[in-house]
Amino acid sequence: MNMQALALAFMATVAVGGLAWVFLYPQLSGEKKAEERRSSIARPEPKIRSADRAQRSKRDQVETSLKEVEARNKEKSKVPLGIRITQAGLDWSEQKFLVISGILGLFAFAMTVMFGGGLLAGAGLAFAAGFGLPRWVLGFLKKRREDAFLKALPDAVDVVVRGIKAGLPLFDSLKVVAADAPEPLRSEFNAIIETQTIGMPLGEACARLYERMPLPEANFFGIVIAIQQKSGGNLSEALGNLSKVLRDRKKMKEKIQAMSMEAKASAGIIGSLPPIVMLLVYMSTPDYISLLWTHETGRLMLAGCVVWMSCGIFVMKKMINFDF
Repeated sequence: MNMQALALAFMATVAVGGLAWVFLYPQLSGEKKAEERRSSIARPEPKIRSADRAQRSKRDQVETSLKEVEARNKEKSKVPLGIRITQAGLDWSEQKFLVISGILGLFAFAMTVMFGGGLLAGAGLAFAAGFGLPRWVLGFLKKRREDAFLKALPDAVDVVVRGIKAGLPLFDSLKVVAADAPEPLRSEFNAIIETQTIGMPLGEACARLYERMPLPEANFFGIVIAIQQKSGGNLSEALGNLSKVLRDRKKMKEKIQAMSMEAKASAGIIGSLPPIVMLLVYMSTPDYISLLWTHETGRLMLAGCVVWMSCGIFVMKKMINFDF
């Protein structure tokens, strides 16, 4: 018996030592860093022409500026309700939005109490319908509007670049975009033209585009125009680089969506299985599963299941959402 214990202890010691040798020794001895340094020195650099290097450097600068603008925008405070309504493309006032939200909340509360749901459930559904649902709709409309804007923005920038290269003034090039571009790009460029018509400088009018369309691409477009109006420079080249960066970001976003679709489908199936199974069991044997909401312990178990399912869905959502 003692020999067996000694043999097991020896085998466990050898296994732990082997794992430590494989995983920890390269980190502690510096062998991995030395190998990476040798590889970086021995790796041949590709031959790049000076023109291509300069073009790539300019595009990298534009993309770096976009990332910096996006990082600063995330640090800003909460957007007021009136601006969020404007960003969603609605012409409602704050009072109208609040009145509609209150009506939805009262309707949900009345329907819940009418069907015997109780005051607590009615208050919860009223909060969800009067506070959560309208703001979710605002976020959905805002996201859809931003996607449509980003889809048409590269073509609009190319139109401006071609107009400038053909000799047209910047204001006339913006008029061409406002006349032919799809919504919401048409409305945003018309707002720029109208703002400039009443006396505001064109650079400042373009810079205010970000207030209605809170995107780093829109902010960078306004910054480029504002800097060119103040200090001059090759505007067509700067906007051309911006157009290339926008198209590259669009390709990267679509590639990420295609690569993550399998994970999103798996997450959707896993997240929908518990309620589907619960519904099927209730349809077949309702007395068996009704203990979850009729018994005190069952209610506690059901609440715990909802909490853990919410945590799992949140973790899966974080795992399959990629920033670039």
